[in-house]
Amino acid sequence: MKAAEILRKTRIEVAPEIFALVSLRNEEWLKLLENPELSPRMTAPFMIFKDKWEVTLLLDETDFEAMRVGLREAKIEKGFRLLSFDIELDFSVIGFLAFFSEKLAEAEISIVALSAFSRDHLLVKQEDLGKALKVLGEFVEELC
Repeated sequence: MKAAEILRKTRIEVAPEIFALVSLRNEEWLKLLENPELSPRMTAPFMIFKDKWEVTLLLDETDFEAMRVGLREAKIEKGFRLLSFDIELDFSVIGFLAFFSEKLAEAEISIVALSAFSRDHLLVKQEDLGKALKVLGEFVEELC
């Protein structure tokens, strides 16, 4: 099945929270781990991604404020909304991210693409949310 066909059967959910992306050096991450009070709540959406260059955290405003004291040296970009494509994608699907990122690029909307095991997600700036939903709404079954 092609990406456009899959999108037509997809719901896009917009998380109510506003998120921050945080970039930490590995040493800063290790210091953060020493203090369990500076961890995300297990009841809120969050992401931790570590590669050889940095540790990236996706935190909602509540967790960000609670962890802020441990993020003094971090690079921070705030004001994101999380859009989740509520459809389980098989690994054989080709071009799903490419399709909607192209449509958003044509509308001059910057995105951060995130993938979980079976679903894709987007971060868009709060000020671009309405415009992004208008663009994506043409291709999906439902926005919520």
